[in-house]
This record gives sequence, structure tokens and C-alpha cells, in this order.
Amino acid sequence: MDSKHQTPSKKGVLLINLGSPDSTSVRAVRKYLHQFLMDKHVLDVPYLLRKFIVTCTILPTRPKETAAAYQKIWGNDGSPLVTISREVQTLLENQTVLPLALGMRYGNPSTAHALKQLNDQADPSLEEILVILLYPHYANSSYGTAVEETQRCADSIFPGVKLTFVPPFYDDADYIRALVTNSRKYLETDYDHLLFSYHGLPERHIRIADPTGKHCLNSESCCETDSPAHQTCYRAQVFKTTQAFVQQANIPEHRYSVAFQSRLGRDPWLQPATDMELPRLAQKGIKKLLVICPSFVSDCLETLEEIGIRGKADFIAAGGEDLQLIPCLNTHPQWISTLNKWCS
Repeated sequence: MDSKHQTPSKKGVLLINLGSPDSTSVRAVRKYLHQFLMDKHVLDVPYLLRKFIVTCTILPTRPKETAAAYQKIWGNDGSPLVTISREVQTLLENQTVLPLALGMRYGNPSTAHALKQLNDQADPSLEEILVILLYPHYANSSYGTAVEETQRCADSIFPGVKLTFVPPFYDDADYIRALVTNSRKYLETDYDHLLFSYHGLPERHIRIADPTGKHCLNSESCCETDSPAHQTCYRAQVFKTTQAFVQQANIPEHRYSVAFQSRLGRDPWLQPATDMELPRLAQKGIKKLLVICPSFVSDCLETLEEIGIRGKADFIAAGGEDLQLIPCLNTHPQWISTLNKWCS
């Protein structure tokens, strides 16, 4: 009998990542995009308008385009994000004595499925579930919706069991250390510039998440001025991640910049946009570019295809010579150790 299961634990661990389609077929991608985009926290407009936008303007064309993009990065075992997340689960299970399950906010394995798995392997006396949402920064469309979905599913599967959510870890010392260590061999190359490319958000999401109602995006220096709003401000948090990283890695200010990727729709999104910055940097004379995507802990469509394939092609077409995508934390030993530390 495995020694880690000999002593019943009153605590379990649930890992939650974003998710992926079940396959690269247009049908599977359409199903995934429908679930994702119909989330009121992602497309935050009234239901009927959201349904019209999703079913009449997005789903008729985007699934085919997105399926083609997934086909470029799909592995023998499926989606990189899901495959890597399962590898993380296995490595963490080898280090912790706690029962552990993996779920996705969208697609499979679902959050409900993960909780049922945890229920099957946990001791009946389970009192607490530690939920590690694999989003370093707070956004209602990622962290917030995952909290809500986990609570909803747990109410029926684990009534009375306490849920403890690990808070966004954007400036956690162990997370930053793992990021820098994971990036070290790339930072030791003869590169010209380092671009931090974070997932973008509509500006309205930043304002809606501001509990003060008057701080976020109301001045150019809002992220540099202390405010309670920073506890839920995605923009302020990504800047804190960037500053912590460059300080630990000793990167001078003139050698890095920040941009935001994956825009969708016509509303104003956080600026500058990565797809505009890549050719701009090339035209500015940057020849060897490093790109790191700290808002993702697992490589996925947004890193491997959007940056590693399309972004690289755009950069070179604009006059750059080489773009190196720094891998996400994935299964780096220091990242697994960090997760294990949070579990203890």
C-alpha cells in the first residue's frame, strides 16, 4: 500500500486550470468556445446580448480558425495545457501526502469531475479542500469565475467541507524565484530585449473589479499608487510580477517592456498590444527578442501558437532575426516544490 494513503487526511487539494477543447475538430472547439464565451464573467454583457454575440458573430467562423491553430500545437496525448497539467498533478502527488485532483474551468476534466474524484479518494472525515487556481493574477474572468464554479460544484459534492483558496500569487517569492530559475538559460544568451507578454483584458474589466470605483485607469500612475484596488487589479499585479522578476534577474530598465496579448472584440483592451509591439520592436532595431508569458503557468495555445508561431513570424517579417519563447513553468522542479509548499 502506498505510504501516503496509510494515514487518513482531513485535507484534500484541488488544482484548477483553464482548460482546452477535447480535440482539434471544429465541433469540439465550437463546444469549448461556447462554454467559455457564454461565461458571464468572460463576456460580461446581458445574457441575450451575450448569446447573440457568441452564436451569431463568433461561433460561425472562429471555431474553424481556432481549430487550425490548435492543430499546430496538439501533441500525441492531446492539448499541451491539459497534458502538462496532468504531469504537474502526478509530480505533485509524488511529493504530497494529501489526496489531490485536477480539474478545468472549461472542458474536461471538469471542476465537478475533479471534485468527484477527490471525493472517491479522500477520507470520509475530510474537512477542508485547498484549491489552487493556476492563475497568478486576479481577474474576474479567470480567478473569479473559477472560484464561483468551484464553490457551486462543491456545495453539492462536498456540503459542509471548507474551501480554502490560495490567493493570486503574482508576487509570491517562491513563484518569482521559480520564474527566474526557469528563465535563466534564456537570460544568459545574447538577447537584445525581453518582452513580458501577459494575457489581455478589456479595460472595463479592470474598472469593474475596482472596489473603490475611482482608482483603476483614472491616471497614468494608478498602478504605482498604493490602493485597496490593487488586491483585485490585474494590471497592477502584472506590473508587480514584472518588477519582482527584473529585480531578481538584474535586468536593466531599458532592456525589457510589457505588453498584453489575445485581444477579442472591439472594446478597448489593456495596452500596448503584443501583436502590435512585436513588429514595432523589430522596426526599432531589436534583432534577438525573448518573450515570457508569466500569466500562464502551463504552455498553451496562447503561448505556443500565438507567440511561438504567429508572433515569431510577425517579428521576423518586420525585420527581427529571432524570437525565443521562454517556456512557462510547466513541470519545472522549483514550481512543483512551490506547489508542494502551498499544500503543506
